[in-house]
Order: sequence, then structure tokens, then C-alpha cells
Amino acid sequence: MADEVKLREQICLLAKSIFDRGLTGGSTGNLSSRTSDGGLLVSPTGTSFGRLDPGRLSRFDSQGHFLSGDNPTKEMDLHSAFYDTRSTAGAVVHLHSCHSVALSMMPDVDEDNFLPPLTPYAIMKLGKVKLLPFFMPGDPEMGKAVRGLAGKRSAVMLANHGPVVAGKDIESACNAIEELEDTARLAMMTRGMSVKKLELNDIRALITKFDVEWDS
Repeated sequence: MADEVKLREQICLLAKSIFDRGLTGGSTGNLSSRTSDGGLLVSPTGTSFGRLDPGRLSRFDSQGHFLSGDNPTKEMDLHSAFYDTRSTAGAVVHLHSCHSVALSMMPDVDEDNFLPPLTPYAIMKLGKVKLLPFFMPGDPEMGKAVRGLAGKRSAVMLANHGPVVAGKDIESACNAIEELEDTARLAMMTRGMSVKKLELNDIRALITKFDVEWDS
């Protein structure tokens, strides 16, 4: 029980940090994390990352049955898709971060490899990010699209909507999605410029050295 209390507090602390720095605003975004008994703690629907209450997080058991707390995010299908297809997923974070959404609307973005290779860190933390098409918020088809990737991606970008990242725990998932937004910001800042991107040999070296998932 002490571990769960600590996890609840950590979820709310990280969410507030994300909110305070403007990475998702209003009542946008949602996140979830595995508990030690295999259940889930989930941010409730319609809540702000800046004001999450540890005692009111939605609690599910290991079989996916709702146990307590406020009603969960309407995008549970999206979270479940990552947990069901990636055995390493211990947490899932979804934001409405500005620069990544802006990049998703650019006509020449690579759908299979959304982020340009500008720094090593997005490659190390995310691998390839898949750009998915636009879906209505809460549409179960988002979850089906993630399941269609068969667990090969830890991160996707929902076009005109926002990124979704799975990590081994809530801290690593938050760190990775912030790296996604930072890289998208760099891409938008340097758009139209003659940018020196990482060379293919550099990318291959990073993949090898840091054991990055990188489907060809």
C-alpha cells in the first residue's frame, strides 16, 4: 500500500510539472501507470494535469475491472492497446503538446518516422515514432491503430491531436514524451533551413550502442 501511495504522488507531481511548463493545457492529456499488483492508476476524465488529486485517480485491478476513484479518461482504449501489445509497458502518457501537433500538420512529414534525426536523444528514448491519421477524441479506432503496430513502436503521434508514449515506468514515459516534444520544437524552429541532421552512420551507431528498437 505504501508503494501505491508513493506512485499516486509521483503521477501527480510529474503531471503538474508537465502542466506548469505548458506541455499540455487546460484539461487535456491523460496518463496511466501499472501498480505493483498488475493493476492500473489512470488520470480521470476531464481533469487538469495541474490539479490531479492522488486519492481520486482511477484504479483498475489486474483484470481491467474498475475499482475506485473518479471515472477514467475516455481514451482508455489507447492506453490498453499499448499495455496489451508491449510487455515492457509500465506507463503510458498522452499530451496535446503544441510543437509536435504543429509538426504533424506539415505535408512532407515521414509517416513511418515522424521525428527528423536532429539530436541523439529522441532516437535513444523513442526509436521510430509512427504518425497515425486523425481520429475523433475518444474514438476506439485509435486503440485499434496502435494494436495494428503489433507492439513494434513505443510512441505514436496522433495527427492534429498529440503524442502518445509508453515507457517502462511513469518517469521514463514522461521523459520520453518531453524529448518527443523538444525534437518537434527543434524541427519547427529550423523548418526551411539547411539543417545538418545526424548521418545514417550516426543513427546506426546509436541504435546499436543503446539497443534501440528500430524496425526497418
